[in-house]
Amino acid sequence: MGNSLRQGLSRYFLPEQLNKLRAARVGLAGAGGLGSNAALMLARCGVEDLLLLDDDVVEPSNLNRQQYWPRHLGRPKVEALAEVLRELNPDIRVEARRLRLSPANLPDILPACPIWVEALDDAEAKTMLVEHALLNGRMVASASGMGGYGGPAMQKRRLGRLTLVGDFSTDILTAPPLAPRVTEAAALLADAVLEFVLGMDE
Repeated sequence: MGNSLRQGLSRYFLPEQLNKLRAARVGLAGAGGLGSNAALMLARCGVEDLLLLDDDVVEPSNLNRQQYWPRHLGRPKVEALAEVLRELNPDIRVEARRLRLSPANLPDILPACPIWVEALDDAEAKTMLVEHALLNGRMVASASGMGGYGGPAMQKRRLGRLTLVGDFSTDILTAPPLAPRVTEAAALLADAVLEFVLGMDE
């Protein structure tokens, strides 16, 4: 039967667009609510080369908004997510690294991808990745402010090689991370990556 996802995507993309999507290498720093959802959306759009970074394991509190199932509990998130991605597209190239980004390992990791999705919880790590990625000429999609329910509309702001996503007002530390708004932010992150890859076609 071949690759069903590829077959279906040919209905929506031109061959040259699909080739660009398949060739795009995207790094996702964080495989939680933002990262796991963004990764699945990118894979569903034809991106076939992903680097996943996270050092956490799947816990019951993750199941409300992250792309994991009870069968994944206790497993490293990057391994579980890679499994789900390969189930969707057997031809996808997924590199899963269980690690926490730090000033020591960032210089070796950053050059691996021209496009990065920043999906980290730690404020210092977020700033470190975004600043270093931009200084090194990478494209970055970064998110914050997506907790609770209702509230201000989610937005996407493009600033050169950086796209910022969020409602730009909600404090995730005080508003619980619930599936609708977290997934909405993840969708905008994935959309930003598509703009990076296919923007010249529009």
